[in-house]
Amino acid sequence: MARQSEGERRKREFYYRAAKKAGYRSRSAYKIKQIAKKHGILNGTEIVLELCSAPGGWTQVLRELNTSLQIVAIDIDAMPPVQGVHFIQGSILDDEIITKATDLTGGSFDLVLSDCSPKVSGHWDLDVVRQLELASRTFEIGLKVLGPNGKALAKVFQGKGFQEFLGQIRSMFRTVKLIKPDASRKTSAEIYLLAAGPIRKHSGEARFQKGAN
Repeated sequence: MARQSEGERRKREFYYRAAKKAGYRSRSAYKIKQIAKKHGILNGTEIVLELCSAPGGWTQVLRELNTSLQIVAIDIDAMPPVQGVHFIQGSILDDEIITKATDLTGGSFDLVLSDCSPKVSGHWDLDVVRQLELASRTFEIGLKVLGPNGKALAKVFQGKGFQEFLGQIRSMFRTVKLIKPDASRKTSAEIYLLAAGPIRKHSGEARFQKGAN
């Protein structure tokens, strides 16, 4: 990993201080704020599924940008309540947890969001693999719960296996876009994938069925 420059350190501190001042729970709140403004991911969106939502920085921004959104948030860790948001504590790897989310909305979503990150091991290649696994799960869920024009956004690390992963996602959605918000450090390997229009080979893939394994 590249050493963090003085400019990048100041940038990180700027967003940290700004988040504290604005009352956001994490500086990453500015990432989703910038993505939403520049790429219009909330346009035509009424129902959102947010994965790995704790501590709730993204959730706060979603409510701020559109108070009428119906939001279901999931995290394995507890998350302080956000007004008007349904929170489910559990693993996004558990299909039963995803089924609980779809039960709350009648079965489908317009947008799936994921700022998931693995617990850093200190071994870059391993961390990249774990990150790609979380992102892969995000798009797998998106393929099943999104409507025909739905969108899914997930954080990934650019490292070994990234190009193969990108090709896989392009085979699952009609359009895929790479996004680097200003709030992300330029030297960071972090990037976001925005995929829209899930491609389903079988009608049964359209959503999780209640009681699915």
